[in-house]
Amino acid sequence: MRSHLLNDTTAEQYRRSVTDGVERVAAKLAATERPFTGITVDALAPRIDEIDLDQPLHDTGAVLDELEDVYLRDAIYFHHPRYLAHLNCPVVIPAVLGEAVLSAVNSSLDTWDQSAGGTLIERKLVDWTNERIGLGPAADGVFTSGGSQSNLQALLLAREEAKTESFARLRIFASEVSHFSVKKSAKLLGLGQDAVVSIPVDHDKRMQTVALARELERCAKDGLVPMAVVATAGTTDFGSIDPLPEIAELCEQFGTWMHVDAAFGCGLLASLKHRDRISGIERADSVTVDYHKSFFQPVSSSAVLVRDAATLRHATYHAEYLNPRRMVEERIPNQVDKSLQTTRRFDALKLWMTLRTMGADGIGQLFDEVCDLAREGWKLIAADPRFDVVVEPSLSTLVFRYIPAAVTDPAEIDRANLYARKALFASGDAIVAGTKVGGRHYLKFTLLNPETQASDIAAVLDLIAGHAEQYLGESLDRAS
Repeated sequence: MRSHLLNDTTAEQYRRSVTDGVERVAAKLAATERPFTGITVDALAPRIDEIDLDQPLHDTGAVLDELEDVYLRDAIYFHHPRYLAHLNCPVVIPAVLGEAVLSAVNSSLDTWDQSAGGTLIERKLVDWTNERIGLGPAADGVFTSGGSQSNLQALLLAREEAKTESFARLRIFASEVSHFSVKKSAKLLGLGQDAVVSIPVDHDKRMQTVALARELERCAKDGLVPMAVVATAGTTDFGSIDPLPEIAELCEQFGTWMHVDAAFGCGLLASLKHRDRISGIERADSVTVDYHKSFFQPVSSSAVLVRDAATLRHATYHAEYLNPRRMVEERIPNQVDKSLQTTRRFDALKLWMTLRTMGADGIGQLFDEVCDLAREGWKLIAADPRFDVVVEPSLSTLVFRYIPAAVTDPAEIDRANLYARKALFASGDAIVAGTKVGGRHYLKFTLLNPETQASDIAAVLDLIAGHAEQYLGESLDRAS
């Protein structure tokens, strides 16, 4: 069994095995004609259930053959131009190369004596991102597993900085379309059910600052503590960007921590054309960024950034076996001192490889392309009488629904849209997402692939309309 350990004696086997795997994936990518095969749970589950994990195949080639049958053939391929569903981006090759390197070396980014240069690379990328945001010379941060963890850590810091022993008095303010992780974080942090105050949004799905001001005033009047305002720079459903400068003014007025959830919108930090859309982010106390959403990085690659490095002390815990206090005096840089995680992958390497190969402008150009594509898509849908589109895009999402000319029952229209989405997924021809707006079912394009063209959007709209019309026709037949 030692023959499977990666070391100096098995380097050639490692090269052959990884090359075989890469060649198979490359062949699959080259031959993929649809984002999905349309396989069902009932069809795929038995294949996996029948595998006896206590009976190994003893050969990576045989394992890859099996993997083709249980995974590769039916995987969801985000690189396909008609994958238009969730916030999953196609990935750039330098980042995939970085993934291969970090997996093989297997550095753990918690302490210097497990990572050395990895520690310094991550810190350099944190500094680089903070400079792009404009948080100032005292800023710091750390890589995380994703936006939910970043939001949790930011709100942990905000809770501690609020300096109150009564958690029941703390309030968090976020728009009604903010990410669900805000409420989940409040629960994990031991705050009450009423801790998150939902602020209404305007027609463009942006937080209404007049309503925010009113709620902050009410909070102070009731003797409560405004712990944090969470502004979103790129909501999951609409890509909407809250009015950051106005929110910053209110946070300063009421002495409230300002957190910006820019998990989606962080791509604008590299944008060549649209950087001004997140003006005001530089005034935040903390910021969430997901490089694996709009920097074209493989999952996971995220970070939480803070204006004042000293606030990260609220996540610090010293263990004698790992990061004793004396290491601080010896100026040994241990990233675990500011992370909620202990063992942690060297995910920063992927972004490092990307920046050193493509540069920030290269990333920004790709993100600008999908933002511009969303604008084209919005014009297509807005001009198509078969569809109703909710808002003009601020980033690269489009929320819309099919509206049949001969049907007026909202519930029946809901069912037609749900059917169209499911039928499209089952066909494998394209994948779109869904959400609710005003209690009604809508569809969603999340455009993160620069290879997607306006013609792809038009074709998918036709497919959606066709499936919806088929459902409505069958519905009428059943009714008669």
